[in-house]
Amino acid sequence: MILSIESSCDDSSIAITDIATKKLVYHKKISQEKEHSCYGGVVPELASRLHAVALPAILKETKPYFDKLKAIAVTNQPGLGVTLLEGITMAKTLAVLLDLPLIPVHHLKGHIYSLFIEKESTLPLIVLLISGGHTQVIRVENFEHMEILATSIDDSVGESFDKTAKMMGLGYPGGPLIEALALKGDENRFDLPIPLRNSPLIAFSLSGLKNAVRLKVEACGGKENMTEQDKADLSASFQKAVKLHLLQKSKKIFAQEPIKDFAIVGGASANKYIREAYEKLCQEFGKKMHVAPLAYCSDNAAMIGRYALDAYEKKQFTPPNEIDIVTTRKQQAGMLL
Repeated sequence: MILSIESSCDDSSIAITDIATKKLVYHKKISQEKEHSCYGGVVPELASRLHAVALPAILKETKPYFDKLKAIAVTNQPGLGVTLLEGITMAKTLAVLLDLPLIPVHHLKGHIYSLFIEKESTLPLIVLLISGGHTQVIRVENFEHMEILATSIDDSVGESFDKTAKMMGLGYPGGPLIEALALKGDENRFDLPIPLRNSPLIAFSLSGLKNAVRLKVEACGGKENMTEQDKADLSASFQKAVKLHLLQKSKKIFAQEPIKDFAIVGGASANKYIREAYEKLCQEFGKKMHVAPLAYCSDNAAMIGRYALDAYEKKQFTPPNEIDIVTTRKQQAGMLL
């Protein structure tokens, strides 16, 4: 079995995956949403301290599996440096004490492999990855070769949902709150710009849309004076603008890419409104759509463990003293190329 650890942001998670059957034998995740909600976003130092308590507590439950372990896998990039360090330190310690090989896992590749938890991989794929820190379209040819076709030049989808929710005083995380409110709103009430609408650039940008939302909030008298209907309508209008932006750029990629299998992964992929829009787009272009189970859309160790299965088969191990934390945007940008 492989023990996998995830601590890239505010979720402490450990999983045990059977190598032969790909069965997820054990999986637990402790969320920090409650502790960070009052701040409207993740506070890195607080997240690190919470990981230092949660990860050892989860690890104790996995001790019955220790004698069956063949490797340790851990997220080492990208993410918050202080939280990644908590998981990496634990992984290095286990690898040394149990004399097991260590598998570093790129967090975004883990999200791609969330599609294959407890089953065989389906490749090649065109993947839309929308999470709290990233918005990318990736051509996944196989395990060894993944190429970024489009990426965000500023805010990610998940980040824009969180910041929009914060501007309206809704709380954290913003994605589920915006989606729920949007169901009660009029998506045509507020005229919001579609980012890069007239640009030939195949990329994503949400900073301008986020600023447009800020101006609408101010026009309503600020978050303190917004009615519940104002918030619902602005949530729906914002969500519609994000959807149209993603679809517009994705259509250009779909028209160029012969690969027939398409998938959406990442925390924001749990948004049913966006999923339904892409189902229609796939029908239009004759592509088959794949999504990860809702339980594995957000950060989790199960997806890290699933990627590690293929890495273990290819013997892609790294000595504990050679694992580095990669946190800068420049380093992350080229991670799949």
